[in-house]
Amino acid sequence: MSDRSRVKLLAFYLTQFHPIPENDAWWGKGFTEWTNAAKATPLFPGHYQPHLPTDLGFYDLRVAETRREQIQLAKQYGIHGFCYYYYWFAGKRLLERPLDDMLADPQSDMPFCLCWANENWTRRWDGAEKEILIEQSYGPDSDLRVIQDLLKYLRDPRYIRVDGAPLIIVYCPQRLPDCRETLRVWREYCAEQGIPRIHTACALTHSNWDHKELGFDSAVEFPPHNMKFENLAQQMSFFQTFHGYCSDYADVAEMYLQRRYSSEASGFRGVFPSWDNTARCGERATVVLNGSPENYEYWLSEAISRTVEDFPTEERFVFINAWNEWAEGCHLEPDRKFGHRYLEATVRAKKGSSLRGWTHRGVPRTEQSSPAAAMAKHRLAEKSWLSRNWRTLKRTLRPKKTANN
Repeated sequence: MSDRSRVKLLAFYLTQFHPIPENDAWWGKGFTEWTNAAKATPLFPGHYQPHLPTDLGFYDLRVAETRREQIQLAKQYGIHGFCYYYYWFAGKRLLERPLDDMLADPQSDMPFCLCWANENWTRRWDGAEKEILIEQSYGPDSDLRVIQDLLKYLRDPRYIRVDGAPLIIVYCPQRLPDCRETLRVWREYCAEQGIPRIHTACALTHSNWDHKELGFDSAVEFPPHNMKFENLAQQMSFFQTFHGYCSDYADVAEMYLQRRYSSEASGFRGVFPSWDNTARCGERATVVLNGSPENYEYWLSEAISRTVEDFPTEERFVFINAWNEWAEGCHLEPDRKFGHRYLEATVRAKKGSSLRGWTHRGVPRTEQSSPAAAMAKHRLAEKSWLSRNWRTLKRTLRPKKTANN
């Protein structure tokens, strides 16, 4: 076995691609993640929005064939497994159907693990305390109830393990009232149920947690969290007032690549193909510039290489954020602009990329134009698009000539 083949790629997987009553009530009948993704519009010249799918279309995760096709595509391009978000709110589950359908389907032959997304659901998609749609609350028996619900997944032979121990990730460790107590309850209950060990990992969201201090076995990098760079939006021209944040892909990647891990300070590296949550946040968006297939390939290749250096004798994972976060501009699934290029980059990175640096960096020229020129170009593009579609519509509606007229 080659050194690089010991590193397995796991992609985070979002299940919000089917309607549920709660989203119907909060956002309108039939809401799914596609609702946000499809309505996005460019904020500046050259801005790639909206992100729209190709191969898999605007799928519904209640359809088994969709899930199986995703698995086939992921395996074809080197993804070892999916890490599903698990939504549990004091006993209430949300978006559980795709996960439970997968569990019951032997043809969904893809390794998987779970990340408990233990944060508030809010109208601003930020997990904060304002405009809460459903609160993540904790009662005296929450620790036991959540691990009892998780048990059926941990027992599945497809469940991903670290040295034989099922891997459980907690998205927001800081929200647990007492991390160590929660993990103690989980470990004791699993041992009683015939699972002698579990491997617990805290996601490095909102801060770079000391996982040992919190009682976890390891940490999982979660870019683009924890960015602290100059806001490049000040150098850019927007069509309307922008209140968000723009950073450079290479800066984010280099920040993460500088970290080192070991058996004493265990951690799993993470990368993302691109990031742009305009579809969710509009003028408050976080946009990472230069999220190209080439830059992603280089980052992923380097993350694999450094994982091999840090753990020369162990099987390890590198996490990719994400397989299908379409409304955050963060997906490996094929889209209309890049097609399969991110997936193809994944295969090259696994083998060891020939790239030796970042191919795109800084504020692209198209994004530096003056506000007047930018708006004129945008309006011209809109006018051209409308003209083309109007001509097409007229041709469609025009009566066809027959032999009698």
